[in-house]
Amino acid sequence: MTARTFSGTRSSFDQTYVIAEMACSHEGDPGLARKIIDGAGKAGADAVQFQIWDHREIVVPHHPDSPMMRKLQLSDDDWLGLRDYVRERYPGMHIVACVYEPKSVRFADGFGADAFKLHSADLSNPLMLKCLADTGKRIDLSIGGSTLEEIEKAIETIRIGSDPTIWLMFGMQLFPTMPEVLNLRYMTKLKDLFELPVGYQDHTAGDAPGAFHVPAAAMGMGVEIVEKHITHDRSFKGVDHEAALNPSEFVSFVKMVRDIDAAMGLSVPHPFTEAEERYRNYSKKSIVCARDIHVGTILSSDDLRFMRSPELGLQPDQLEAVVGRTVLRSLVAHEIVSPKDIR
Repeated sequence: MTARTFSGTRSSFDQTYVIAEMACSHEGDPGLARKIIDGAGKAGADAVQFQIWDHREIVVPHHPDSPMMRKLQLSDDDWLGLRDYVRERYPGMHIVACVYEPKSVRFADGFGADAFKLHSADLSNPLMLKCLADTGKRIDLSIGGSTLEEIEKAIETIRIGSDPTIWLMFGMQLFPTMPEVLNLRYMTKLKDLFELPVGYQDHTAGDAPGAFHVPAAAMGMGVEIVEKHITHDRSFKGVDHEAALNPSEFVSFVKMVRDIDAAMGLSVPHPFTEAEERYRNYSKKSIVCARDIHVGTILSSDDLRFMRSPELGLQPDQLEAVVGRTVLRSLVAHEIVSPKDIR
């Protein structure tokens, strides 16, 4: 697999960058994590996203989620093994580390994460912003539920003494998220305001049609990155399963993204491709003879018709240039009228 290319702070993508979000679907089991990585790699995702944390650093001991997070937390050795699994099996696939505290930033940077994601919970956390900026690696800023002022201040904080690549990731997770609350049009405004690549993080129910057509709609609005949850088996109904696709579904999802990429084409006038020329010749009408016409006939509109022909001739808007001209050779009914046939 050849990885997507990207550079700078503006769009320079050759195709949509697909991030397979593993989140906590591994259930704290490295074996399940490897299944998810296989699903992402075989589908052709550009990156797999690891959520790395130390539960002691991000929730107080009496928080209701503390026991669950302790159970889900993978060890440093587990993550290093999964890093090696990605590098050996899918060398073209990037690793994005979603991190929540400086300790995990330093760990993920040390093992060679290609980029970082910052959850919107930390968008106003200058300690995390500075810590990520110091790595010099790309930062994917989650901006769901954030004000323009919060987004702008986060970008400014990152850029104090540093200039890493920044992507803005739009979306929110409501276990799952209903399409009517998304406001996808807002993404185009964000792109115009901040002049940064904008991505869409999809959390539509994995078993709903929207799991495919909402990201497709986002692509049609110009997003350059799509993040989609993937799990080992949605029927397991584990953590983070609601918006996740099964590995076989993720294959179909990435294929859909690539089909849309291919269909997008160019946004400016361009020479006709071979396919466009073929369609043009097939579909456009030409000026043809309405009946057999003898040499020397002065053509009138009654002598001519507009019809499809196996080859493309003079088009209907050139009728006035044909009427009143003298035929230089005999023509048969339904033959196209060529400039060389008239004087």
